[in-house]
Amino acid sequence: MTEIAPPDTVRAVLADLRAVDGALYAAVAATPTPTLDRALRLLSAAADHSKISLAVAGALALAGGRARRAAIAGAGAIGIASVSANLLGKRLVRRRRPDREAARVVVARHVPMPSSASFPSGHMASAVAFATAVGVVLPPAAVPLGILASAVGYSRVHTGVHYPGDVAAGAVLGLAAAVTSLAATEALPPRRNSPHAGGNNPAPHRT
Repeated sequence: MTEIAPPDTVRAVLADLRAVDGALYAAVAATPTPTLDRALRLLSAAADHSKISLAVAGALALAGGRARRAAIAGAGAIGIASVSANLLGKRLVRRRRPDREAARVVVARHVPMPSSASFPSGHMASAVAFATAVGVVLPPAAVPLGILASAVGYSRVHTGVHYPGDVAAGAVLGLAAAVTSLAATEALPPRRNSPHAGGNNPAPHRT
């Protein structure tokens, strides 16, 4: 029979993890990176409301075929991740945002500090969800979108609005959202006039 860890042990482990999380946040804040500061600040702001991912989804949808299916899966994954992170995760955990001033995060990195809870990172959840869902349907897009999602996640720590643990949790949530969206997308009937929908014959013309 499996033994359950005592509550005191669980609390001690969680306290250690929070200490590591805080130390990583402080290390990023204390590392001078003047060349990267502006770029990461702009990236973090551009990722608000998944603007980058949705722009990519729009371009893919215009391409049609498999790219359009990837866009549908990606947009669905963003929706699932956003709802899960903002309406469930943040309300359940209610972790406070980092104290950016106490950590002395340089002003050149600052983006507006969100009023919502810190855990998990909604930006990371949505970015990973989109990159994963699109990458599965459209493999050539997997690496560039994965790099972009990683950069977005790091930018949230770099700008001081998230702990690394928030970003890691957002990534896990994003993967789950992508799996859910892909399953739903697979259930959609293929478009009859798509060359990737299981045949090259166009749909019959009805008069």
